[in-house]
Amino acid sequence: HPSGSPRHHLPQQLLRAWTTGNQLVQVPVNISKFPFTIINGRINPMAVDFCHFKQSFSLCWSSVVYALEALEKLLREFGVPLAKVSGERLVEFCHGWDNGWNKSPPVISLLSVLENWEEVFNLVLRPGQRYKGEGGIEAAAIHIQSCWRRYVARTAYLRYCRRKWAAGTIAISWLMHAQMRRVRKALQVRRFRQLENYRSRAQHLAANWKHIQSSKRTIIHIPSLGYSQNQRLNLKGFDILQNIQISRLCDVRDENVEVIYICPRHLGEDILHYYTSLLKCDGATDGFDTRTTESSSSIRRFIILTPEAVDYFPTHSMCLSTLLKYSPRTLKRIRNLIQGKQAYIVGGVAHVDDLAVADELGLPILGPEPAIAQLYSTKSGGRRIFTGAEVEVPPGQGDIYSLNQLHETLAELMTQNTDVQRWLFKMDSEHGGRGIAYCDVCHLSCYNWALQECHRYGPELWNTKWIQESVLLRYLDEIPEWLARNARPTKTSCYPNWACFLKTFLRQGGVVEAYPPSDSITCLTVDLLLEPGGEVTMLSCGDQLHSSCHLEALGSTVPQTSVHPETLQSIYMRVGQACRQRLIVGYVSLDLATFLNRNTMEQKVWAIDLDLTYSDQLAMTQMLLMMTGGTLNCRTGCLEVPVPIREKYCEHQIVAKKQGTVFALYDSSERCSIGMITVSEDLQGALLTFARNLSLIHQEISSSKTQGETNFKVPC
Repeated sequence: HPSGSPRHHLPQQLLRAWTTGNQLVQVPVNISKFPFTIINGRINPMAVDFCHFKQSFSLCWSSVVYALEALEKLLREFGVPLAKVSGERLVEFCHGWDNGWNKSPPVISLLSVLENWEEVFNLVLRPGQRYKGEGGIEAAAIHIQSCWRRYVARTAYLRYCRRKWAAGTIAISWLMHAQMRRVRKALQVRRFRQLENYRSRAQHLAANWKHIQSSKRTIIHIPSLGYSQNQRLNLKGFDILQNIQISRLCDVRDENVEVIYICPRHLGEDILHYYTSLLKCDGATDGFDTRTTESSSSIRRFIILTPEAVDYFPTHSMCLSTLLKYSPRTLKRIRNLIQGKQAYIVGGVAHVDDLAVADELGLPILGPEPAIAQLYSTKSGGRRIFTGAEVEVPPGQGDIYSLNQLHETLAELMTQNTDVQRWLFKMDSEHGGRGIAYCDVCHLSCYNWALQECHRYGPELWNTKWIQESVLLRYLDEIPEWLARNARPTKTSCYPNWACFLKTFLRQGGVVEAYPPSDSITCLTVDLLLEPGGEVTMLSCGDQLHSSCHLEALGSTVPQTSVHPETLQSIYMRVGQACRQRLIVGYVSLDLATFLNRNTMEQKVWAIDLDLTYSDQLAMTQMLLMMTGGTLNCRTGCLEVPVPIREKYCEHQIVAKKQGTVFALYDSSERCSIGMITVSEDLQGALLTFARNLSLIHQEISSSKTQGETNFKVPC
């Protein structure tokens, strides 16, 4: 079109075009001087218009013939009844086609020489039109055959691809299975060898225990919490929890002991300086005396090591034994430190990696095998030991894994113990009051009726099964709804409701147990050492300090004053012997509950929990004995502290040396946890100092406008 004139102003007859794919064919619509027609794909050679066209272009006819033959063939194949050819376009097309006639020209290019190309083009594009023209049946057959062959080939190819993929997957899976099997077998062989080595070293430790205890020795403290992976990941500040027993350093109060303490986190200079200064003190002398004494050398008898794997796995919440296992530099340093010395390991909550660390160091472990520890450190396992020791336990049942079993057991227990007002549900593998829920029978609608039935028959007849049957069936009907409505977990931060608690309870297994039927209940913790030589020694005993829920211990008062020492000795000796029969050695923590029987007004003592580990109370007791220079006489229930010998001090200053406060610091960065010990001549004075310290700390860490959630408050 002329330059400068818009395209839409040109006449429609001057230019037409169509596109197919990326190809654009422009066809000028001019009036042809040499038109002729093709009817049914055949040219009439005697037609006037064709003769006129042939005569006009006789000089280039040889090239036109090929184009006409191709055009005729195309029109016959598609059954075009009438085609009007522009002679000029045909000749122009023949001159412009430079590909040679060995290759057929495109359909669009051929149709561009027609004057009625739109009609012909629409007809050619009509589906199935090709099979209506010349050779249509053969073309259809060929197309059908080609489609079928393509389908068969494609199907076979896809089947081959699937089989090849399946074969590859099977091969890779088999290789992985074989590799995992080899690795598993190698691990089994290694762990079996580690277990055999542990047993061999344990025998040597038992045979030489008396000699080891009376000679110079090195104790490697690894306060590892070998909980399950799910528990470790759900514990906030897991590394700090593993460092709460840092006061194990106070074992250096024995002049024959050197301590290597494995710390789960890097300690700052302030913490290291604090414990260095702390361990310089001796309770029998003035802690600020600068004269060189034998006790001041204790700072040279302990070392704190942090495994390098702490930096490699900061977010994996691995137990300390696992971190030490993957810390070759720390292991090498420990081997150098203990070379030529008598040494043994004191761990925490048992884990299989304890054996790996002990095998790397070639040292015995003062503790049970991990499998035995995991079996009897559960709530159900503890009840089995208590039953074997023939000590009194709360009415209850362990090893509960199904909902029907829970309902039936609870109904039977409630029928047999109508005086129990609250029932506890304890998960087997939880700790620290996390996995405990409770439900009060006062919310049960049939409870008053059950009491009337019990009083009607009397205590002697009530123990008959057929008399209890009606109450038992009534309980079974109401217990499911009663639990759903009134059961409460003690730690709502871990288990927000009963449904969530119950799901985990049934998966792990647990215990149903009676809460002591009394308004005045005291719980106490007894720490025992089951020596490899066979003796059972009490190391610490204290009455627990509880929070408002009375099911979580926040601290203890040492020594205990709730149970007569002879009664306590009888209980812990029987429990200790029962543990020894089950190949349990090392440190054991026993929890007891004591209360007055309402009917007989006699004191009852129930064994309620057993932990096969070094307890937090024992670690704090070690610090207590270090700072006071005293001894804990568990047979008399007294903490005996010697009077400091200082000639220049007057009497009131000497008395003041027997009381005060000491702190246990656990971390330098977060500073969210501390331990505190208050010492006084009597329990009331120690508790008053304790409460006053808590109040002061609470005021310092919380302003009146920003009261955070802390436990630095005076317990009620």
